[in-house]
Amino acid sequence: MLSQFLLKKAVPDIERMPKRQRHQQLARLIEDNPFITDRELTRQLKVSIQTIRLDRMELGIPELRERLKLMAERSYDSVRSLPLHEVIGDIVDLELDRSGISVFEIRDEHVFSRTGIARGHHVFAQANSLAVAVINDEIALTVTADIRFIRPVKLGEKCIAKAYVKSISGERNKAKVELFTYVSDEMVFQGNFVIFRSAGAANSGGGDEHADRY
Repeated sequence: MLSQFLLKKAVPDIERMPKRQRHQQLARLIEDNPFITDRELTRQLKVSIQTIRLDRMELGIPELRERLKLMAERSYDSVRSLPLHEVIGDIVDLELDRSGISVFEIRDEHVFSRTGIARGHHVFAQANSLAVAVINDEIALTVTADIRFIRPVKLGEKCIAKAYVKSISGERNKAKVELFTYVSDEMVFQGNFVIFRSAGAANSGGGDEHADRY
């Protein structure tokens, strides 16, 4: 009896949150961050993953993979600088010469077998290919890359890369691209790329500077 009493006391109060209130919080979390996983939702709402899945079904919200697919099918600019299949990760938003977003899931083939930590060149490849893909030119090549790995990325995590194009005064055949990669709302990689562009059609404007926003 005592063990049962203690078990009941250990159940968080949020487990007994009214379903309507929990649904509202779930919908708001997904609206604020479409890339959030079911496991991240369980951690924030403190309910079981089965509850999260049932709540999503009742609300008509698809799982993450389907949400990403729907985002990718929306109307956005086409990549010009390289074939789409050569972009590392799935592009879910692209505005040429301004900004782009790609999502890359770390799988078994991307990690060191002993540690489950992603090999750095895969994280870099996602960032570099997006920095090139966001350029509105048929020929775009990386000239320099100043990069920083902030923390290791692990098996099963989803890397969300965001690129912002900046103009370079006096160098119309080059563009500067700032790129930030996140896992959930934590930055894991940062890079500043200088990209050569053959046409030199530099855009005087640039992407929004939301380096610290997810």
